[in-house]
Amino acid sequence: MSLIKELSKKAAQAAQILSVLDEIVKNAVLLDMAKSLRENTTGIIEENGKDLVNAKNNSLSDAMIDRLTLDQERIEAMAEGLETVAILPDPVGVERDLGTRPNGLQIRKMRVPLGVVCMIFEARPNVTADAAGLCFKSGNAAILRGGKEALASSLYIANILQNVLQKHDLPRELISVVPNADRVLMQELMEQKDYIDVIIPRGGEGLINYVTENSKIPVIQHFKGVCHLYIDKEADIETAINLLVNGKTQRTGVCNALEGLLVHEDIAKEFLSIAGAILEEHSVKVNSCENSSKYFNNATVINTDGFGEEYLDLEIAVRILPSVEAAMEHIARFGSHHTEVICTKNELTAKRFQRTVDSSVVMVNASSRFSDGSQLGLGAEIGIATTKLHAYGPMGLESLTTEKYLVNGIGQVRA
Repeated sequence: MSLIKELSKKAAQAAQILSVLDEIVKNAVLLDMAKSLRENTTGIIEENGKDLVNAKNNSLSDAMIDRLTLDQERIEAMAEGLETVAILPDPVGVERDLGTRPNGLQIRKMRVPLGVVCMIFEARPNVTADAAGLCFKSGNAAILRGGKEALASSLYIANILQNVLQKHDLPRELISVVPNADRVLMQELMEQKDYIDVIIPRGGEGLINYVTENSKIPVIQHFKGVCHLYIDKEADIETAINLLVNGKTQRTGVCNALEGLLVHEDIAKEFLSIAGAILEEHSVKVNSCENSSKYFNNATVINTDGFGEEYLDLEIAVRILPSVEAAMEHIARFGSHHTEVICTKNELTAKRFQRTVDSSVVMVNASSRFSDGSQLGLGAEIGIATTKLHAYGPMGLESLTTEKYLVNGIGQVRA
């Protein structure tokens, strides 16, 4: 039996044990995992250092290196994520009553784990802990296939978590990391439909497309984040500037960072006169439409087809538009169903924007950086789904379960 097939089979067997594990036990394990991550901070940073050296030797982008880097603060965030998941309600076993049929059959639905969840990701070693914790609490075994960029970090983190599992007399196979980033092994992984129930890819456009096109297992896409901020004609200027600076400059290499700025023509002069100077102060490269270029020094003028890029850097595309309708049309064409933001004081405009824009997260007067599972109360997220089956937006515990019917009768037979 091949390495991948054996790994997948053992994960499926382990998942059967986890699916009926008591919530109290699961929470105790998660808290112990968080403690163990903190105790092994030095070792994690050392292993991550190996990945960073390789990344720099292979000339990875600054955005990729930022995603790859683990420091004490980020390891603490991983631990806190596990603790947050531990205190969240367990969705497994939760029932809802669908009533009684005329023939006396009592119908209920109960939440159950998906089974085995396979995560395929790139330079995000923190995903190892985040995904493992969420899968564990929701009753799923996790198979994690990280990119070669994060392999040393991922293996080390997984080993810490596996040791905690063994300490609690649970199988290590509940959390597995593919020990080799060879694409041939990834292809074999995507063929294990007898053992793996769903694949969730997180990474660049190329990875998402490759997994979607080649997997024999259902895929939940976590596509790129082309997020826009629309400044309405009735926006508060100070609020708008704060949303722009936070969304674009706080952390550029993440999927909820702003990539597009849309401005209503009635407020463009007032807003962009200020925004232009502030973006320059933050060293943000501006790609602009012809009408907005005069508000920036050294802006690159782009045509309409030039919009819709995910820069993951200190770079943004700016366009002046005549109406909220035009802004929504732009988003429909160039957005990626991730996160869209409107800044406005008009409640009717805000409600219309939220109702109309087809995106997994639509915000009013709040930074795009809040489009995150932990910020939205889910604990550590497994990702942000940009397709609508079977989840849409940040995926927490409930998104990692499904429902089965429970039918109780007293001997009824169908006529």
